[in-house]
Order: sequence, then structure tokens, then C-alpha cells
Amino acid sequence: MKAQFLASALVLVGVLAGFSVNAQTTQPTPAAQAGDSGITPNGAIGEVKVIDNAAKQLIVKTDAGSLVTVALNDKTIYMRLAPGEKTLTNATRIAFADVGEGDRVWARGKVADDHKSVPATALIVMNKVDIAKKQEAERAEWKRRGVLGIITALKPESKEITISSRAMAGPQSLIIPVSDKVEMRRYAPDSIKFTDAKPAKFEDLKVGDQLRALGERNPESTGFTPEKVVTGSFKTVAGVVTAVDAATGEVKINDLQTKQPLTIVIKQDAVLRKFPAANEMAAMMMMSRGPGAGGASGGQTPPAGRGAGQGAGPGGGQGGGMRMGGGGMNMQDMLERLPMIAIADVKAGDTIIVSSTRGADPSRLTAISLISGADTFLNMMAARQAQAGGPTAPNPSAGLGSGIQFGIGLP
Repeated sequence: MKAQFLASALVLVGVLAGFSVNAQTTQPTPAAQAGDSGITPNGAIGEVKVIDNAAKQLIVKTDAGSLVTVALNDKTIYMRLAPGEKTLTNATRIAFADVGEGDRVWARGKVADDHKSVPATALIVMNKVDIAKKQEAERAEWKRRGVLGIITALKPESKEITISSRAMAGPQSLIIPVSDKVEMRRYAPDSIKFTDAKPAKFEDLKVGDQLRALGERNPESTGFTPEKVVTGSFKTVAGVVTAVDAATGEVKINDLQTKQPLTIVIKQDAVLRKFPAANEMAAMMMMSRGPGAGGASGGQTPPAGRGAGQGAGPGGGQGGGMRMGGGGMNMQDMLERLPMIAIADVKAGDTIIVSSTRGADPSRLTAISLISGADTFLNMMAARQAQAGGPTAPNPSAGLGSGIQFGIGLP
């Protein structure tokens, strides 16, 4: 039985770190396959939300939002696994008392027909602190060794991707060859998290897609050797809010470009931020100037958002977007430092910018990131583009006409 447990655990170790269950391996029931991929006939995967010590039960919330009651007993096996581990070789035995709220767990056992409970024969645990540390390390690596851009050309015969990327010197073309050893993933329609990206092939890519890659530039900065590539077809819109329903998580806007009404769906992992008023923005820019300034040094840094949904994240490690002032504030870095808000903070009459993947219904967008108070930002962008001889109004669907891409986030 122990050997069978270990074999099954190896299949799902990756899921604990945020990846999806392989349907062919786990053989989910039609109901589970059509519903919540975090629930299969032999287990449930998610975050611990409630611990009932007296009843020896957990309530686990899956990534899709389902709540599952996990019943534990004296025979339940508890094991802790470090994030990133692919086998149970380095797993350590722990006790029920070592499980904490916020930990990510796989509760193994026969799931009830209604998918609402599971008596766990084993509980594989990834500690929330360990997950946060690994995520922060991954984010730092993607910033340092990453590149972000828009796909401008594809060569299927040689599997070469050409992107337009922003560097400190301005826009540049970068060629990225993709070998069979490169890990390729792609945002699915209506998905909002970096970790939701699914395995992909070169044939899935399209000109106009956003791309984020991890790897190394060549000495001439004309090419890039990737280790990992994440892509997606994204849509960015700006509009004026006409109604907000915090209970259903929906924001209705009038699209500034098309003049058509749109419904923005705000899910749990969406990142909502607020752009400062014009006078506050001027103060931020002044604080950022000076020798070695880069980002909002000299000021308070608001807490970083959750990994996947950093849709307005830095443009890789190459300087990202435009720079402001003499010493300069990197615009995309600044966007990530904006204060976080809740949907209740978004009001009718606000101007917002929203990024999303392209879904099945063009009248509804599932937000990856949302920035309120965007009229200040759009006015500033328009002024800069006018100075550069470009259009006086930025086009959100083209990355706001500035090389700033909303969409693909960081781990």
C-alpha cells in the first residue's frame, strides 16, 4: 500500500506547486473534469482555510474556489514537501499539529460523490512560508534574467520567435530560438494567473501575442537563449466605470476606444491597484530622481501583489518600459508599486485600465489586473506621445502605444 501511495503521490507533487493535474494520469470523473480540476476521485488539492483541532478536520479551498472537508484520523500519514521537489525522496514526516492555515495540501483518499468531503489516508503539505520564499526567489530570477515583449514574427521551419522588447535604449528586436528542451506554457482563455499557464507548442503562438521568457541574452543583445517561455493572447482596454457590483465581482464600463459597454469580471486572484492623483504622481517622480534612482526609491513601497496576477509587472530585467525624468522611474516598475485596492474601492465615474486574456465572450473580460484612477496615467501618456510626434491618445489594445505591456505577470 505504501508503494502505491508513493507512486500516486509522485504524479501529483507538481500540482501542489501550482500546476494542473494531468487528466490522463489521474483519470478524473466526467463531473470533476468538467468542474474542478483540483478534485479527483482519489484526492483534493488546495489551500487550508480552516483547521478544526477538536474534530480533526480541515476545510480546503481549491484553486477553482470549491470547499472540501478533509477528515483525518490516527492512521493518516502526514508528510511535508518543499516547493519545487518532484519526488517524495526528501519529504519529511510531520504531525497534524504542524499543518497551518494557508498551507497548500493534497488530501489523498476516496472523495465523496458530491465532491465535498474526503477521508484522508495521507496529507502531503507544502508550508505557506516555504511557498512564499520560493515564489519570491522565482520572481527575482524572472526580473533579473527575463525579457518581456510582443511577438512580431514567427519562423516555423526554424522555430524562431522575434519579439519587440523594451530596453533602456528604447525598443529593440530580439530573436528567440525555441528548442525541444525549452519549457513552453501559455495562458488559457479567461485565465488570470501565471501558474495557470498550460503546456504549449510553437504552433500555438500568434503574432501579436505577449511573451515572457527566462534565459540569457547574447553579448550583442540581438538574441536570447530561453529556458522557459510563457505566452498569451491578451486584451487591454480603458474605460469609464458605469456600475460596480462587489457581491458578484463585476464592473461595467464604457470602452474608451470602441464606445461599447463591457463587463469586467473580478476573480479572487486579480490584482487591483490605484493610480495616484496628478500631484501625488509628480511627487513620486521627483522622489525617484537622483543618482542611481530606479523605481520608487526614497518613498514607501506598497506591498507586492500575488505572483500570478502581476499583469503590470516589470519588463523582464532589461529596463522594461519607458523611464521618467533624468534619473528616471521605470514606468512598469512604478505600476507594480501602486497601492493595492479592493473592488469596493472602484467607483462609478472612475477611469480604469484592465488587462485580460481573450475569452469566448468579447463583451465580458476576466481581469488579470485593473488600475483605477487611470485618467492621470492616460493624460500623461498622451502628453509624452505628443512630444514624441506620435498619436495624442494612447491605444490600450496596443499596449497603450508605449511599449508597456499589461497581461503576462510573474510567478
